[in-house]
Amino acid sequence: MRDIVLVAAAYLLGSVPFGLLIARVQGGVDLRRVGSGNIGATNALRAVGKGAAALTLLGDMGKGAAAVGLGRWFGVSPTVLAMIALVAVAGHLFPVFGGFRGGKGVATTLGVVLATMPVVGALLLLLWLLVAAAWRYSSLAALVASAAMPVLAWLVDGRPAMLGLSGTLFLVVLLRHRENIARLWKGTEGKIGQRVKTSNGHTVK
Repeated sequence: MRDIVLVAAAYLLGSVPFGLLIARVQGGVDLRRVGSGNIGATNALRAVGKGAAALTLLGDMGKGAAAVGLGRWFGVSPTVLAMIALVAVAGHLFPVFGGFRGGKGVATTLGVVLATMPVVGALLLLLWLLVAAAWRYSSLAALVASAAMPVLAWLVDGRPAMLGLSGTLFLVVLLRHRENIARLWKGTEGKIGQRVKTSNGHTVK
């Protein structure tokens, strides 16, 4: 019963749409209607600004880490901890508090990985930053980092539950970035910080 409650709590935590809330408060913008339509930090950067993007990133990472931290506090098994992590990401993808229309799960994935496998999470964050700095594509950085996740989990952690978690999260990120992959291939993918017009007609970066 305890584990079921923790999994349910993880979904509710993951469902908090920080990007949607922050963009509305700071910029009067519905992220689902501007830019990429995503409620994550990259679209918040384009549609509102750096402050909103930073808060969105921290919120989305934090809710994933908090869900896992709750499981750790109660001393659940690695298998249940992996389930909690996956359900927290699922909450971000299909949030009950956001009409079941969520983001792509990259920041929340990073949050749960940092909480379950800190060294792996730190390496993934570094890899994301390096790729993003070199090519200025958030989606490319996410894809490269997520592809490295199962390999790093195997090399650094090795627990079967964490290998299953990392492999599943990689597939989730890959599937949620299908349109981005197509745009990267065509050369039409938007870069980090690219300007976009908001619903009120203003152009922001």
